Amino acid sequence: MARPRKIFRCSSCGFTHPQWMGRCAQCGQWNSLEEDVLVEEKPLPQRSAGRTRPMALHEISAGSSLVSSCRIGELDRVLGGGVVEGSFVLMSGDPGIGKSTLMIQMAHNLAQAGMKVLYASGEESAQQIKMRANRLRLESDGFMIFPEVVLERIGEEIEANAFGLVVVDSIQSICSEKIDAPPGSVSQIRHCAGALMDIAKSAGVTVFIVGHVTKDGLVAGPKVLEHMVDTVLAFEGDDTGAYRIVRTVKNRFGTSGEIGVFEMRSDGLSEVKDPSAIFIHGLGGETPGSAVMATCEGSRAFVVEVQALVSRTAYSMPRRITMGSDPSRLAVLLAVMEKRAGMYLSQSDIVVNIAGGFKVREPAVDLALFMAVASSALDRPVPRGSVFIGEIGLSGELRPVNHMESRIREACKMGFSRIFIPASNKDRMSGMAGITIQTLADVGSALRTIS
Repeated sequence: MARPRKIFRCSSCGFTHPQWMGRCAQCGQWNSLEEDVLVEEKPLPQRSAGRTRPMALHEISAGSSLVSSCRIGELDRVLGGGVVEGSFVLMSGDPGIGKSTLMIQMAHNLAQAGMKVLYASGEESAQQIKMRANRLRLESDGFMIFPEVVLERIGEEIEANAFGLVVVDSIQSICSEKIDAPPGSVSQIRHCAGALMDIAKSAGVTVFIVGHVTKDGLVAGPKVLEHMVDTVLAFEGDDTGAYRIVRTVKNRFGTSGEIGVFEMRSDGLSEVKDPSAIFIHGLGGETPGSAVMATCEGSRAFVVEVQALVSRTAYSMPRRITMGSDPSRLAVLLAVMEKRAGMYLSQSDIVVNIAGGFKVREPAVDLALFMAVASSALDRPVPRGSVFIGEIGLSGELRPVNHMESRIREACKMGFSRIFIPASNKDRMSGMAGITIQTLADVGSALRTIS
């Protein structure tokens, strides 16, 4: 084997540099180079015996993958229906947000259903996991705990006992004896993830790996880790609050963008089947600076409250603070408000918040955000029982949004009776009893609803 030599690898794109640099020469990211060791890695065993050949599409038998419900409805939703046999899943999130708790609950439920489960923990001892299981009131004979950090020993245990589900917590704590590098390094993560992926695909074992995130919210380690797995799940929300959101970033077995909502309780994570009830309180129209919108995440629609506070600034440069929405989008909307609606807020601090700790990135939030800011600036509440859905263009026009019917149905279910939508969406709407749909052409007509 060649003598190992020191290199510096970019944690964002994986490009290697012979010496440390402040900026990656490949992707341009600053302060992303991490010290690594370049060694000769042994090739992984082939997944199938013999040589393969190209095949026509009609010659391939697709078969059907076995999908097992983990008895947690919100987790089944983000996984695409349940745990798929032979899948490779990455669960990421901030420290203390509930990754290990959810994995233990899922593993326990599948063990109770008859599946042999191995929980390989490199961060907690067997006694610590037992204490957590007691707190969650979990007990199962098929749930095996294996406090081990060496990849080869975990692989031997999987091969010897024919487990159906393996949870590795976490991928940053696992190391291989074949790689002369510390745990958590780029080469260790890449090698261990590749070996676990081979186990999942060759033996039909479902493998879940827990991944740490950086201070920017990205998965720690090489970006190739997210490309290797079949599904990427990301925890969102404030770890000090009661509610957690699991979002599907990538899924080869279902729809990307699905979310699952959980509530953290003393006995673990409990699923929230009606998220709209936790994101809004009442029908609005009571205080200025609040507007309600209906958003879509994956196949689910629910209503959220957009709050805004506009106050005169005490500084030479006014502040723009956003929580749960895109700050650059707010800057664009403020420019449109000044140019197309005649509202000058250059001498005001503006704070925008999506209630409940939720994050909305879709353009359909524009109209509700515009109305919340205008309502706070004019100190007049929006009409009670109103929902605002629409994207705002640079010319001040309201542009259509997708899934309008499901958004309106959800708003109607929550008791809202008046929906403001772009005029271009009106032709696609079918009649809905018990609700008034009012169309708006531009930001000027929207502003007149509260002036």
